[in-house]
Amino acid sequence: MRASHPTYQQLAVMPAYVEQPVPVAFEDVNGHLNVRHYTGIASEGLDESLVDQGIPQNWPASGHACFSAEHHLTYLAELRTGDRMSARVRLLGRAERAAHALVYLLDESHQRLSFVMEEIFLHIDMGTRRTAPWPEDVAAALDRRIAEDAGLPWEPVVSGSMSLR
Repeated sequence: MRASHPTYQQLAVMPAYVEQPVPVAFEDVNGHLNVRHYTGIASEGLDESLVDQGIPQNWPASGHACFSAEHHLTYLAELRTGDRMSARVRLLGRAERAAHALVYLLDESHQRLSFVMEEIFLHIDMGTRRTAPWPEDVAAALDRRIAEDAGLPWEPVVSGSMSLR
């Protein structure tokens, strides 16, 4: 039997990012959040969560960046225009040049998990536009966060289709 995703209650105690209502402009012809916006909102939530690990939004100005390498997306419950949503982030692991994360979009209006994005993201040296080892301070901060997140009282469900190399 496959494990289930964490519950809304388990996720709601984690720090919230990109808290906002679903805007009318993001609605599709089905009357809910268009598929392309789930990934964008989750990505923004991941970006916000990484600020505390020493990865500011303007990191490219200092010669560094994070680029996405892989995603696995799971849609669980629709978000409709006006529904309040937020993102929660769990860091799973880090390699010399990459990190693995899960981003959960919560439907705050209906208190349920709506969407899960699993991502591998890379540290990039913007001078060469190639992967590079994480700066030592960022690596240490990521490791601390990964250890903290490993202490959560529930097991993460991953796709099995990606891993750190």
